[in-house]
Amino acid sequence: MELPTPADLRQRRTELGLTQSELADRADVSQPLIARIEGGDVDPRLSTLRRIVNALEKAESDVVRAKDLMNEAVVSVTPEEPVSAAAQKMEQEAYSQLAVIQDGVPVGSISQTDLVHLDSQARDEAVETHMGESFPTVSKDASLDEISNLLEHYKAVMITEAGETVGIITEADVAARLS
Repeated sequence: MELPTPADLRQRRTELGLTQSELADRADVSQPLIARIEGGDVDPRLSTLRRIVNALEKAESDVVRAKDLMNEAVVSVTPEEPVSAAAQKMEQEAYSQLAVIQDGVPVGSISQTDLVHLDSQARDEAVETHMGESFPTVSKDASLDEISNLLEHYKAVMITEAGETVGIITEADVAARLS
């Protein structure tokens, strides 16, 4: 068994967004002890280290990740599809926007707002002619906080793994999880 270093403990704590006091409360030790351990000033007893590591593991399991929220069935269009196909998919699925995906990679987005101002001739044009920027992408391990921050500025967040789209999250997904 490899024991975590003081730097490992500090990094895990900060990645989880915990203060030293919060970790101390969860591990039932004092905050000054956490500070001294992280600073490398003291070597904790194995039982104390075990309580700290267990508290970090419990905090980590409480974190909501993208993989917990995402919809794996991503309704999308390709850049080459006609605008009419995008409009039809939006209507069928009751979505206000769609991801534009080419060969598994998000390359843009198209929304009802993009389509409202188009004339009837534009219905046969390619989606790429009228698409907007792509939704931001994150990994399956992105936290709810990261996703929420992105959703303040974008209508959706794409989940990718090795460059391939594996899911999508919208504000409705986050709201459903929190309710």
